[in-house]
Amino acid sequence: MAHEETSLTIKDADLAFENSMVRVIALRESPKLELAGLSVGPFEEGKEYEIRLWLARELEKAGIVRIRDEPFDSSMLHKIHWTERIQAAGKISALPPTFYPKLRALLSSLKEGSLGDAETLREYELIKRLSRDIVDCRLKKIISLASTPGHKSHIVRNLTVEERDLYKKLEAIIDAWRKEILGVVEE
Repeated sequence: MAHEETSLTIKDADLAFENSMVRVIALRESPKLELAGLSVGPFEEGKEYEIRLWLARELEKAGIVRIRDEPFDSSMLHKIHWTERIQAAGKISALPPTFYPKLRALLSSLKEGSLGDAETLREYELIKRLSRDIVDCRLKKIISLASTPGHKSHIVRNLTVEERDLYKKLEAIIDAWRKEILGVVEE
């Protein structure tokens, strides 16, 4: 059951990410498009627009727009990795709110592109290794935070939605276990 709840939170975060607004630049003229009750456009070549990510991806595939938002790549992951490694155990750095959905999308894209391409395969393995290290480092900090009594809102605010959900679940489990093991009855 707990796995299903965590999976749901991650799926919710992915859905929110897919529906987030991104900036695009029109690569060519395009008339207004009607899609199942949603209308988008018209697009004028060279102009910037803001549309939902899932729609931007489809229009990019069709050659109508180019997504303009900042790239999520190995250099960004190296910076995050370095920041996580130098911080003390009780500190956790803030990540971009869409870190995990972007990370999953990057890993998926690289894995797909690595079939038959040695360079992309090397990049995929590097990104996968960095990702695991970042996740493991943050997980250790989250477990430590969840098991430490006291007011920690100043630290918890740096957690992503997915991490905050995990933190709350761990904290509840640890508190219940601590009370049970010590024979403490709630007052």
